[in-house]
Amino acid sequence: MLVIRLQKVGKKHTATFRVVATQKTAGPRRKYLELLGNVNRKTKAVSLNKDRILYWIGKGAQPSESIHNLLVSQGVISGKKIAVHKKAAAVEQPKEAVIKEEAAKAESPAPETVPAA
Repeated sequence: MLVIRLQKVGKKHTATFRVVATQKTAGPRRKYLELLGNVNRKTKAVSLNKDRILYWIGKGAQPSESIHNLLVSQGVISGKKIAVHKKAAAVEQPKEAVIKEEAAKAESPAPETVPAA
């Protein structure tokens, strides 16, 4: 599966990112299929090759959550931004359901059990 994601390059505390098309199973510093742009978060400089990004999306490449938000903000694709910390919200939601279930059990009377003779 193809994915469009950020690849960190540069020194500590001055890191910049490449926007690359790569295989999903490839490691973060592995070889990529094509360089699609650069992002410097410190200076807020963004340069993207829009034609090639749309080409790879047309070929089935899925943008990561961060790249999706970047592409929406740059006007390359249309849509809504994705909450990047979606996984953390999904983990807390079942906890709330468990608390509600425990509260419901506490309110309902428990069936009496007869001790075994």
